[in-house]
Amino acid sequence: MARQLEHFDNLVQMFFARADERGDTPFLWAKVDKKWQSTSWTDARRKVVALATALREMGLEPGDRVCLVSENRPEWLISDLAIMAAGCVTVPTYTTNTTRDHAHVLGNSGARAVIVSNQKLAATLVPAVLTSADCHHVIGISDIRMGQSPDWVKCHSWTKLADGYGDLSAVEDRVAQMKRADLACIIYTSGTGGAPRGVMQHHGALLHNVAGAADIISTDFGWGDEVFLSFLPASHALEHTGGQLFPIGLGAQIYYAESLEKLASNIEETRPTIMIVVPRLFEMLRTRILKSLEGSGNVGKYLFRRAMAIGGERSRGRIRPWNLPMNAILEHTVRKKVRAKVGGRTKAWVSGGAPLNPEVGLFFESLGITFLQGYGQTEAAPVISANRPRTGIKLETVGPPLKDTEVRIAADGEIMVRGELVMHGYWRNEEETRRVLSDDGWLATGDIGHFDDKGRIVITDRKKDIIVNDKGDNVAPQRIEGMLTLQPEIAQAMVYGDRRPHLVGLLVPDPEIAGKPDVRERLSAAVDRVNRDISVIEKVRRFMIADEPFTVENEQLTPSMKIRRHVIGGVYGERLDGLFGR
Repeated sequence: MARQLEHFDNLVQMFFARADERGDTPFLWAKVDKKWQSTSWTDARRKVVALATALREMGLEPGDRVCLVSENRPEWLISDLAIMAAGCVTVPTYTTNTTRDHAHVLGNSGARAVIVSNQKLAATLVPAVLTSADCHHVIGISDIRMGQSPDWVKCHSWTKLADGYGDLSAVEDRVAQMKRADLACIIYTSGTGGAPRGVMQHHGALLHNVAGAADIISTDFGWGDEVFLSFLPASHALEHTGGQLFPIGLGAQIYYAESLEKLASNIEETRPTIMIVVPRLFEMLRTRILKSLEGSGNVGKYLFRRAMAIGGERSRGRIRPWNLPMNAILEHTVRKKVRAKVGGRTKAWVSGGAPLNPEVGLFFESLGITFLQGYGQTEAAPVISANRPRTGIKLETVGPPLKDTEVRIAADGEIMVRGELVMHGYWRNEEETRRVLSDDGWLATGDIGHFDDKGRIVITDRKKDIIVNDKGDNVAPQRIEGMLTLQPEIAQAMVYGDRRPHLVGLLVPDPEIAGKPDVRERLSAAVDRVNRDISVIEKVRRFMIADEPFTVENEQLTPSMKIRRHVIGGVYGERLDGLFGR
């Protein structure tokens, strides 16, 4: 049944409204002693009020910033809501941050307190706190040791604060005064280049996103008792909005995955109805499925090939009549088995955070998973558009704009966005704010694209990532990289060649062939297969093998799994340049 999300003035008000409705029913789930245990809406609200009260008693004032450093867990979301309920501003940071990264965020944001989940994360955070000019409180979700610290830095127990006294009337009075234009959080963009910038997201921007996403679920799927499985970093804008705040708007339950390694079993156990994902995860899953088929019998391989073929027909608009009986068979065999592996009640998997190769989306659609590719950026809270069944799912597009969102294409092809979802600017960075925000509220996304004939946005590339060869031709590297990584021999790829006569590539081989004597020959064959399907200016003429995979730890990937071209270029640039002289 279709439902409309009510109008709320702020995010805490939305949470309190859902807590009133849901009461003692389960809200947040986590594995404790190998068993899923829940926190009810009532208990979560009590902890939010108590923690918000404690933050005010520490001396924090409206508008003060509080950093949040934690893996995904119920305490993450409770802390986020409590910070806002105290009238303060949440500053989520990545668990992969180094001490230098933390020092930048603490210094730039001027955070007065930090909440950290455990001793391991405190080891890199606390040294940054001790050199910070403003941060005077460290709150540990589990017990942490500060060591010999100055008396102006106080350590607190999150559990004692959240289980302590809460002044409900004071919190409710404060929440009643909070407006949609008030600052809710500052999210530092992981960035594919340069120092992270603090994106100022106000309550209205996030509520706009929640309402837009709820409109899709309600209208296209029916809004019921939704269940989410959270595993992307909660500090990332997509997971913060889509995997934390959006479920609150729907009154949904959130399960927190144990780890990426246990994700498959967690999916079977929790049976989520909606999952928020990044394309890299699906590329990995696709590779695993294809490898598992190698050991299946002829019948299994035949049914898989038929599923792919009929899925392709369906994506083009119509299954040919003589394939309808086979399509019915596939529904009760291959697709039923795949759906069971993901819990059996999935409405949709929503992909965002990076471009999705259409072949990957078609692969899962053919296996019976409804796949919605979205588009956005942190500066837009972050969702701008998403595919939806009622306008036709076309995986080469990122769908039409969200409800109440304006999108236009500038003369140079850049996608421009306007609406309540757009940030108010970068924290303490007026120059960058002026660069991307016009006086009349248009956000320059830095992405190049166009609309198709049904009003769906098609992204061709990042404006700043476009390679211009020595003849002035524009080449979109992400499309070529996506095609390369679809080859089973290639795990990761970056193409290179700005102001050069042709492209060269940096390849990370699949772990199963890495180190084997014929690895270069296998990679060369994979590159040749891709080159057959692309234009002359897009062909990768030469390549080299990377010294190691691109990872978050070596700073060659962002936490949302996008390659950092400037970092990789700094490591390999001289050797890549050498490929042009051969």
